[in-house]
Amino acid sequence: MELLEKLKKDMVVAMKEKNKERLTVIRMLKASLDKERIDKKIEITDEVFLKVLEKEIKLRKDSKEEFLKASREDLVANIQKELDILGQYLPEQLTKEEVEKIIEDAICETSATTMRDMKKVMEMVNPKVVAKFDMKEVSSMIKAKLS
Repeated sequence: MELLEKLKKDMVVAMKEKNKERLTVIRMLKASLDKERIDKKIEITDEVFLKVLEKEIKLRKDSKEEFLKASREDLVANIQKELDILGQYLPEQLTKEEVEKIIEDAICETSATTMRDMKKVMEMVNPKVVAKFDMKEVSSMIKAKLS
């Protein structure tokens, strides 16, 4: 809940400072959080906040890749600014070594040996690394260890 409170305070600050760019990004994130709350009829906890935040960041990273392919540097710069603003709400990021340790522990705990066990491993790893490390890379690391 403290992340949502921080977001609301930052929105007020952005309004007072007339920082339209920051305010727009914060409002987009808040709208996504509200949509999640209404659609799933749940309260916004820090865990839900981080999942929505991760989804928003992923959308922007995908857009950035597409803009880079299309040589639209003006749009890449805007997306990067949005990513920088959203990044301020991320918890401290994990190192690759820390994630590998989490994955190895999950593999041992689930006795996973083949790709069929990947779902079990992901279910254990996901809560520990969500918004703290790129999930696409986590998935690749698990696949590498299980194949």
